[in-house]
Amino acid sequence: MDQKTDSREYLDGFKAGQKVAYERLYWRRILVLFGGLAMVLGFFGYKGYAVNDVLDLDLSMSRADSVNDNPLVSPLSKPKKNVIFMVTDGMGPASVSLARTYRQYVQGLAYNNTLTIDKHFIGSSRTRSSDSPVTDSAAGATAFSCGAKSYNGAISVTPDYKACGSVLEAAKRQGLKTGLVVTTRITDATPACFGAHVAHRSQEDEIADQLLGYATPLGRSVDLLMGGGRIHFTTKGRQDGRDLIAEAQIDGFQYIANRKEFDELDTSNATLPLLALFTDYDMPYEIDRVPEQFPSLKETAISALEILHQETKDSDEGFFIMIEGSRIDHAGHQNDPAAQVREVMAFDEMFAAVVDFADSLDTETIIVSTSDHETGGLAIARQVQAEYPEYVWYPEALAAAQHSGEYIARKLQAFARPDHPSEASGSKLEKFVKREILENDLGVKDYTKQEVKALIRNRADPIDTIVDIVSRRSQTGWSTHGHSAVDVNIYAHSNKQSGLDKLDALRGNHENIEIGQFLAKYLEVDVARVTEILEDLPVRVQHVEEIDDCDQYHHGLY
Repeated sequence: MDQKTDSREYLDGFKAGQKVAYERLYWRRILVLFGGLAMVLGFFGYKGYAVNDVLDLDLSMSRADSVNDNPLVSPLSKPKKNVIFMVTDGMGPASVSLARTYRQYVQGLAYNNTLTIDKHFIGSSRTRSSDSPVTDSAAGATAFSCGAKSYNGAISVTPDYKACGSVLEAAKRQGLKTGLVVTTRITDATPACFGAHVAHRSQEDEIADQLLGYATPLGRSVDLLMGGGRIHFTTKGRQDGRDLIAEAQIDGFQYIANRKEFDELDTSNATLPLLALFTDYDMPYEIDRVPEQFPSLKETAISALEILHQETKDSDEGFFIMIEGSRIDHAGHQNDPAAQVREVMAFDEMFAAVVDFADSLDTETIIVSTSDHETGGLAIARQVQAEYPEYVWYPEALAAAQHSGEYIARKLQAFARPDHPSEASGSKLEKFVKREILENDLGVKDYTKQEVKALIRNRADPIDTIVDIVSRRSQTGWSTHGHSAVDVNIYAHSNKQSGLDKLDALRGNHENIEIGQFLAKYLEVDVARVTEILEDLPVRVQHVEEIDDCDQYHHGLY
């Protein structure tokens, strides 16, 4: 039986079960009205089941149509709530200091003028994974989604390769609308952990399947997805040759492919489920983004929130969304301070807009923001001479750079490729390096002969040379191209005093799994029940030699 036929049988079963479920739901509500609910709960309680679990057992295998589109949980005993969870991938405390000082410089602000996130700081998080003091994004996000430790590379599976239910999946089963908004591939580690379960983060084709509700007993758990990563949804990019975008549209998804279609999206009248994939791979860095071609993180986040609000404003249940400033991490991997500072600034701008949005709502809404880890071992100091260093840092060097090292490296590689005429003439290449790369793109006028020669010598792979020119001039230090074990900050906000009171639980220093556990507790969702349903989900265990590099930023296992 092929997958489409299989899924249609699931859907037929879903519809038949749905009718029975509604009949049961009717009688259950009658019992509530007459005070009989306690008796029903007691009847099923000795077996350890909640009433809603008994009612929906036969519905859990639908394909793209999840049982959660018609929630069976009575909202009578739980207040309506919204959760906006944010992840600043790779942003450590030094990244915040970098952005704060940079912003003060470029905007001419006083030394005590801080970022929006600074005003919402409440605590810090310890980030280690189950197998290392230095986590990767997959294990870090598993801590947030499942509230459990796992190994580096794990996408919401435990160290023994068992799927663990996520807070998003549990929220969906309770009737909340759900969303994921990122600036990397939507199949990357952080978003994947909220709606997929695979042994390793490199299994992005499988992650794409599950994010759309395919190949999972839960059916569709994510109502709205926005980001990049189209390659894992198309025939040309997938190993199995499937066109997931076409399949998703057949199954009712509204699809957004570009800036024009995004601008035409009426958030007051949009339909869910919705899939928006703006690029084949990652969204451009903010420093490189062309506004006419790609929406900003602020634009996608606010659009997603407006849609989820419209979908839930007349409902007894709210929404859960995870929003990620994904490429802070990539800039850290590349040791690119000019790119990273713009990523943090873009996140802070989005954060401010989301706070305003939350404050406009009547429903209690909490915002929790943290990082999965720090990337790059960033320091706002660098000793560039043998003698004792001066106590200085120069943000003007970051402000002068007009593009990321990644963008400039591709530009130089394209000009200096072996079949390009410039290769025949060293003078043309040298002029290009001086005028286009150093002066125009990096804003460096005082370049040295050694820097020009280094760019020409390393033209096949020039990114390290490019970013180091900026780091040295600004005296920004880096200790690694990977992650570090430093603690990361926690930020929070609520539009209601009752929400602020609950957020007190995140004050102080916490293990990262405590954040995930807090989110589930706040929403009063049953993550353990989702884990039970996922018990028989096959998790294909890959051997190390089978794992490809995830992307240019996470080599080998991480």
